[in-house]
Amino acid sequence: MGDKTKIEWTDATWNPVTGCTKVSAGCKFCYAERDFNRPYPGRAFTDVRTHPDRLDQPLRWRRPRRVFVNSMGDLFHDKVEDDFLDECFAVMALADKHTFQILTKRPERMLRYFGPSDELDGLTRDCLVEGTAQKLYFERTGENPDQWLAVHWPVKNVWFGVSVEDQVTADERIPLLLKTPATVRFVSYEPALGPVDLTRSIPCGYYCDESVGHVDHGPNGNLAGIDWVIAGGESGPQARPSDPDWFRSVRDQCQASGVPFFFKQWGEWAPVQYHHDGKAYLKISVPMPDAMKPSMREIVWDGANLARVGKKSAGRLLDGREWSEYPNGGKR
Repeated sequence: MGDKTKIEWTDATWNPVTGCTKVSAGCKFCYAERDFNRPYPGRAFTDVRTHPDRLDQPLRWRRPRRVFVNSMGDLFHDKVEDDFLDECFAVMALADKHTFQILTKRPERMLRYFGPSDELDGLTRDCLVEGTAQKLYFERTGENPDQWLAVHWPVKNVWFGVSVEDQVTADERIPLLLKTPATVRFVSYEPALGPVDLTRSIPCGYYCDESVGHVDHGPNGNLAGIDWVIAGGESGPQARPSDPDWFRSVRDQCQASGVPFFFKQWGEWAPVQYHHDGKAYLKISVPMPDAMKPSMREIVWDGANLARVGKKSAGRLLDGREWSEYPNGGKR
């Protein structure tokens, strides 16, 4: 289903699973649910299905790309069987010219599937063993899949991330992400519904010794174990506003820790400045249409003037620049 995407931090989408159910406040006005009826008319968004016929899609893409896995659902939904996850990861391992970005609100299921990283001790998950995965693997490599995985697990071209919207969800999900074996771990703070101190969400034992206090823990600073952070406001007709200082705080946490930061969007709401010149209603600090309608909704949010101007007009400038950083210094 649809290789092309307008999502700012990726190049393509791959949806071997579609449909989902809500788990937290960030899901309330889900964009995937809002758009679901267009590709799947008459089907309920809560009807979670797997699509074996889509498994080989990334293998047919010739140009290397970043691939967001499951923009229309959650790969680690409980209704997705382990056997199908095996198939998906087999394809990702084979399509090693691509980078796969997996984002979930269900890190507990993700961790159950893989097992904690501190318990793996070099062992590998027994996958690529039957069905489509085995057929694809042997056709393309001629190697024993278990032997290959012993060297290449966790798969280096697969990034694992959790979606958080406030401090509570960050505290719940980030520690589980840190226990999951991965070469790149990332956090998507979108939609931002409350302030977040990401350093609070990292278990103390992960980066410091409680007996001696804070200790040196490498280039990631207090965000040890996190390799990338995405942040953005909510879009859509019922979008909730985000305080600009929430984004600045997360950006500053990333900069202090040497972690790449990607500001995806303001969303429907953006900071504005008043401009009293007769007909003009207000003037936004980022590009927008020439005429502002007096009916345009405007609020004062914790001292910041915000107006609902739409995602396109709001843009993605934070303090005068775009933040488009990727792990390993990569740029889109």
